[in-house]
Amino acid sequence: MSSAMAAHLSVVTSQSPSLASARQSVIHLYRDFQRGVPEIMRTHQIDIPMSAIRTKIREEFERHRDVKDLAVIDILLLKGRQEYQETMNAWKQETHIMRYFIKDDAPPKPEGFMEKFLAGRD
Repeated sequence: MSSAMAAHLSVVTSQSPSLASARQSVIHLYRDFQRGVPEIMRTHQIDIPMSAIRTKIREEFERHRDVKDLAVIDILLLKGRQEYQETMNAWKQETHIMRYFIKDDAPPKPEGFMEKFLAGRD
């Protein structure tokens, strides 16, 4: 992949002047991720249904739905753009992407002493 492609996906970060403009930026990022799913699947050779990947992207955006602080939204946008660029440029490996799906399947960690003891942990 050429450096021109990397520059093509980069976006200059800036502070959002209002919640409305931040919302538009979030929607734009969300659509970029959704449009990029076929390319992500092809580049990283992911053997998961496209619908599951799209659902996971939506879940990640929904997690931060109630954030109203403009500075926090701008930071989340920056991190989201970084994730998008790293994923599309194949700077992330398949294992990095699969970690999003493994979190859901992992059993809950034991919390109390007795649960840890029975699970064989100290």
